[in-house]
Amino acid sequence: AIITQAQQIVADNGLSDRITLIKGKVEEITLPVDQVDIIVSEWMGYFLLYESMLDTVLYARDKWLVPGGLLLPDKASLYLTAIEDADYRKEKIEFWDNVYGFKMGAIKELALTEPLVDNVEQNQVISEATKVLTLDMKTCTKEDLAFKSPFRMRFMRNDYCHALVAFFDVSFSQIHKPLKFSTGPHARYTHWKQTVFYLREAFAVSSGEEISGEISCAPNSGNPRDLDITVKVDFNGAVGEYHAENQYRLR
Repeated sequence: AIITQAQQIVADNGLSDRITLIKGKVEEITLPVDQVDIIVSEWMGYFLLYESMLDTVLYARDKWLVPGGLLLPDKASLYLTAIEDADYRKEKIEFWDNVYGFKMGAIKELALTEPLVDNVEQNQVISEATKVLTLDMKTCTKEDLAFKSPFRMRFMRNDYCHALVAFFDVSFSQIHKPLKFSTGPHARYTHWKQTVFYLREAFAVSSGEEISGEISCAPNSGNPRDLDITVKVDFNGAVGEYHAENQYRLR
């Protein structure tokens, strides 16, 4: 376990009298103090919430954090944007329509329901981004991790829309020098990458036109570590249109 290396590092740096390491699940351990001033946790997962440890952080907050104490990071926001991605879609999804003369549409259906976690280039982005979820670590609850949110985005150029992409920002707003970072296509690569939701059909869009819809997310009933995500999309453009409810499972 990594705690073995952590204990050695603490000892090697002469800090054993000031740093106490405790091995165990947060829900099962006993602390040598009744309350703590600060909780620091890197709890974020893909799509912010996939395999997230946030419910464990909220448990620790409610059990140990002093009134006015700090949670770091203290805020997180989830965003959607639209992209053009003809090359990948042709290679990984449309490929199943004809595999050396065989129809394999059943695999195509599976490919369309599994979001892709990958890095998206900024030049693929064709719309503004819109915020669909904000979490304040001081006040949010476990119930907030299942959400439903409407969205509306304006296209910034003439192109084809192949997918919607989710990314998140987190901030440390309560420290002496506030800072934040983003996992969006416009930012430096992170191991969270972005989460891509391919639509069943591509459609033509024009600059200034708007796409609207609703995104909902909840833990899967069979495996709570997985996420069931529904994206409803409505678009009426001068050239193309698209109206569909798309079901995904992030696992």
